[in-house]
Amino acid sequence: MRSSRALRTLAWGAVAVGIATPLLRHRLRLKPQVVTALSFQAPVALALATPRTRLRDAGIYALQMWAYYAHYDMPDDDPDALLRRTRVDYPIRVDRLIGCGETPTTRLQRAFGRPGEVRPHDLGLAMVHWAWFVVPHGTAAYLLLRHHDRFVRGAAMTVATFDLGLVIYWAVPTAPPWYAAESGRMAPVRRIMVEAGERFWKRFWRPLYDGLEGNPFAAMPSLHFGTSVMAARVLSEVGRGPGTLGWAYALTLGFGLVYLGEHYVVDLVAGYALSEAVRRGTPLAAPTVLRAAKLIQRLEPGAV
Repeated sequence: MRSSRALRTLAWGAVAVGIATPLLRHRLRLKPQVVTALSFQAPVALALATPRTRLRDAGIYALQMWAYYAHYDMPDDDPDALLRRTRVDYPIRVDRLIGCGETPTTRLQRAFGRPGEVRPHDLGLAMVHWAWFVVPHGTAAYLLLRHHDRFVRGAAMTVATFDLGLVIYWAVPTAPPWYAAESGRMAPVRRIMVEAGERFWKRFWRPLYDGLEGNPFAAMPSLHFGTSVMAARVLSEVGRGPGTLGWAYALTLGFGLVYLGEHYVVDLVAGYALSEAVRRGTPLAAPTVLRAAKLIQRLEPGAV
């Protein structure tokens, strides 16, 4: 009994440390390896701290995403070093091949855009883009509340897509089209999402943008698209209606990301490939994950 209480106390302490570490990493000048070790252990610690409930499942998912966000933003701690490593040209070359000599972004903006004007479809696609901050996590919440038996698998695949994309962001930082255009590496590209944001949100736009932007060189693969595809896959397993909504959103977002100047087509292809690799690799990883889960379950409060 005492050992069980001690374990729970230690586990709650580990959860608190995992939450606090990303917030204090600048003040304490923590190395990335330390932040990784202390933040990514928090979801496991929560499993050891309290019996399984829907609330605990939501907490584990939230802690995982909290650790992800800290690592997503971390390369930008040293902007100069990040800029020196950032690749700009290779996605331009690939997209020019896809677009038969001209990037699809340039073609789409010329066909559907009007310089200096935010048209209704510009604002609509920008809103689809902003909705992404809700869609993958909203899908996980939907599974948690309505299809709890599918939650663990769906949430795990979503989290794996985020985390594997994160590894690529660290290894190969890649600039988006709007940055390449601003730096003179390709033909001018409007960043229509920002134009629409300034028009729609007015004085609230700059605080919103600064608070959510994070690492500007996390374009390859497109996790906007990859995680939306994963959400569509997961929803398709639930039913035709949710699946149709999921795919409609993912495809609309994909078009919008290219048109708005946020991603190249090759970024979307890579995001799709990543989500499919996670989905197809899940059965291979399942035995190892299940063994780890059973070990944790033996230590959970209330385990016999």
